[in-house]
Amino acid sequence: DAPRLKKIWLFVIAIAIHNFPEGLAVGVANASGIAGSGLGATLGIGLQNIPEGLSVAVALRSQGYSMLFAIGVTGLTGLVEIVGGLFGASILMVSGTILPLALAFAAGAMLFIVSDEIIPETHRPGFENGATVSLFIGFGLMMLLDAVIA
Repeated sequence: DAPRLKKIWLFVIAIAIHNFPEGLAVGVANASGIAGSGLGATLGIGLQNIPEGLSVAVALRSQGYSMLFAIGVTGLTGLVEIVGGLFGASILMVSGTILPLALAFAAGAMLFIVSDEIIPETHRPGFENGATVSLFIGFGLMMLLDAVIA
């Protein structure tokens, strides 16, 4: 089924693209030296990467790709995050005055990808309520994590 296969690969590419600003945020937070910000960002983004990676692997397996291939592609989408993290940390090392701009860019990039790509896809007909509830649960868990770490 070519249209479904195309949609799955667009999803995989969207995940890989949105992993870059996530990595950027983690890199900037860890390089900033602000107490707790690196750990909070790393834990928050790291925890949400588990279901995200699982969704990539399951989508690929549903189209008949082998387990090894699905794991490999999932790993490659995660490597994009490491590149973003190294980029964010290295930019901050060049000049500490870039910190507010780097954090704003990382947050804005993640917000754009989520609002432009992810939310419309999760809110397709028949899935609106579950997607909205999941969004609020995720937001609540992040608030809880922030309160526990801080």
